[in-house]
Amino acid sequence: MFIQTESTPNPATLKFLPGKDVMGEGAVADFADEAAGARSPLARALFAVPGVSRVFYGSDFISVTKSDEAGWPQLKPAILGAIMDHFTHDAPLIDTPPDEVEAELSADEDDEVVSQIRELIDTRVRPAVAQDGGDIIFKGFDNDSGVVFLHMRGSCAGCPSSTMTLKNGIENMLRHYVPEVSAVEAV
Repeated sequence: MFIQTESTPNPATLKFLPGKDVMGEGAVADFADEAAGARSPLARALFAVPGVSRVFYGSDFISVTKSDEAGWPQLKPAILGAIMDHFTHDAPLIDTPPDEVEAELSADEDDEVVSQIRELIDTRVRPAVAQDGGDIIFKGFDNDSGVVFLHMRGSCAGCPSSTMTLKNGIENMLRHYVPEVSAVEAV
């Protein structure tokens, strides 16, 4: 098994590509700490590597974030070993379903503006963000203020350039296609 690695815009995160589906198309899992990763055998193995602080599964990749004290030259071999061991033993990726489903801030799913925003996020933004080892989730839209609320995960969470991505990239695009949008904020 050959696992490729790619750098991400976040210097604390590397993207690992095992050459096979991880979560499958459109599905993601974000483990912000060891406790959150307890339901995944692979996340448990990755968090057992000293210095691993966050694990994110995308459709065909795994993003691993390190603590400030850890260095990639020491972490990378252990992470590659844990991923290879997991996939060569065909272990389940997640033992139990998530305890709770993330709630949407927007109550009106049929709202035309919300539908346009969701479509733009899903078709234009999410694929680009996934290329960098992350994900972005629509959390809501405030009709009164015109603010779109988004949640960044994976390598995008805590990335130094995530604010620029939100403001210069996503906000400008949404404002161009959806005049009702005035701003984008991270939640």
